[in-house]
Amino acid sequence: MSETSNDTSNDTRIADIEEAMKDVVDPELGINVVDLGLVYGIHVDEGNVATLDMTLTSAACPLTDVIEDQTREALTKGPDGGLVDDFRINWVWIPPWGPDKITDEGREQLRSLGFNV
Repeated sequence: MSETSNDTSNDTRIADIEEAMKDVVDPELGINVVDLGLVYGIHVDEGNVATLDMTLTSAACPLTDVIEDQTREALTKGPDGGLVDDFRINWVWIPPWGPDKITDEGREQLRSLGFNV
């Protein structure tokens, strides 16, 4: 397989993981972590383990366990065993999260909930 094919295959896998992460919902806001802009990066190693660079709206957020449980369901479960064999969340605080990271779809969802963004 050529390097380009490997890159394309990896890009597809990362896109699939990003799409699956839309099932992970911030428990306080009710919006998925992708559209909130909380997912900064995704890497999958040779062992089919995903590392997600993620942040939270606040470093004091007590809900990391809930997000990790939802991520486990989204990425490692399913009829064929999931998209990856395991995952790791690397919680990062730089750059800090801000409303500018919210996608247009996320803004639309927040507006429908009564938020002014």
